[in-house]
Amino acid sequence: MARFAALVAISLAAGPALAQNMNTEEAQRFVTGKLFSFRCVDGSGGSGRIYADGSVIGKIQSNGSEPERPVWLPPGTLRVQGNLVCASLKGLSFEPCFNLTRTGERSFRGSVNGMDLIAYCDFSRVAEVERRAR
Repeated sequence: MARFAALVAISLAAGPALAQNMNTEEAQRFVTGKLFSFRCVDGSGGSGRIYADGSVIGKIQSNGSEPERPVWLPPGTLRVQGNLVCASLKGLSFEPCFNLTRTGERSFRGSVNGMDLIAYCDFSRVAEVERRAR
């Protein structure tokens, strides 16, 4: 569960020309309430939705080889600290914080603060189809 929060928080790849760091207000508008799939440098991946209260609901697949499993993280798990998004995770002795860089119209990269080239996940917004009652 802690790994999922960290991966989702990294909460937040069309090419270098579009890459731009997002401040926390931009990141919140870009990410909150929307469904994103993600793939991380370590092979982990999944999908999830971050809510305005800092909660997360989604699925994670560790190392790309295990079955996906559902994950729910309570309100307050993710919070803004300056221009970073930080994750308060039970069982961790530190609070990981992440930079969010917009990489396209519907994508961003989340990287562990200070480890941008070795600890990151790429997120792509998933198109949701509205179901209509007939």
